[in-house]
Amino acid sequence: MNNKPNLLSGMQPSAGSLHLGNYLGALVNWAKLQDEYNAFYCIVDLHAITVPQDPDELRANTRRTAAQYLAAGIDSDKASLFVQSHVPAHAQLAWVLQCITGMGEAGRMTQFKDKSQKTGADSASVGLYTYPILQAADILLYQPKAVPVGEDQRQHIELTRDLAIRFNARFGETFTIPEAIILKETAKIFDLQNPTAKMSKSGDPKGLVNIMDDSDTITKKFKTAVTDTDGEIRFDREAKPGVSNLLGIYSAVTGESIRSLEDRFAGAGYGALKGELADVVVAHLDPIRGRAEDLLSDPGELDRLLAVGAARADEQAEKTLKAVYEAVGFMAPRA
Repeated sequence: MNNKPNLLSGMQPSAGSLHLGNYLGALVNWAKLQDEYNAFYCIVDLHAITVPQDPDELRANTRRTAAQYLAAGIDSDKASLFVQSHVPAHAQLAWVLQCITGMGEAGRMTQFKDKSQKTGADSASVGLYTYPILQAADILLYQPKAVPVGEDQRQHIELTRDLAIRFNARFGETFTIPEAIILKETAKIFDLQNPTAKMSKSGDPKGLVNIMDDSDTITKKFKTAVTDTDGEIRFDREAKPGVSNLLGIYSAVTGESIRSLEDRFAGAGYGALKGELADVVVAHLDPIRGRAEDLLSDPGELDRLLAVGAARADEQAEKTLKAVYEAVGFMAPRA
């Protein structure tokens, strides 16, 4: 083990394809961070079952998500890529943390409120209510100094920190107190049909660009993206959300500044911007999709890579869990 600090992040296997927002907003950064940290990247299938899942689809989506992580730049030699349910300590530590979490504290988590309002409180599961505590366990197991998250996850990191501080005060120094890396420079990718809303798998399928979409599908989605009627290509998130979204995606994919893009497309029509952007995105995503399909064609090798990552993760997780169990007073099993 080197002297790099640990880092943990993860994503649910809740669809057959990650979308452009997942890729530009998370995976691009994760690929960079794996050079600076001992990175643990997790496919959080335990979180996925807080809402109903088809078992066969969940298994397939877990593999597809893993393949896309690897295809998008996660290096299994640098980072530990694993499936959450393959490391039992996640669920075991979550129970301990639930026992030091107040009901009011858990009830204040905004994501439960949002999701339960959509489905109704009676149909929302206890797992959905407590999943922020499982998320805290996911993080604390790996003793990370940093957790890369979007702004919408800040509340969850604060809960994680509160639980770690509380546990340490009650039972002795056990957990590293993690800091959130709020990825402020992360591209915020919006729905192509509703450019005031973040791109999401729950949004309009026509506004969602998936990594695994074929070239023609991606091109059609960009060419039918919502813009406005004044015809000027400039970045103004409030007044021109559609055009601003297209410029933001272009900049995130190519690295060209938005100011340079505004200058280059000055006087051009929206069709020119949409067409060129479609070509840029297709050229960028095609090799990633191809690598993912190659990995999926050899499930044995993909499963081997996940097993290697799980073994590394399990070694770290079990070390933390052993310290937690000893701290709270659990009797150690006979060797």
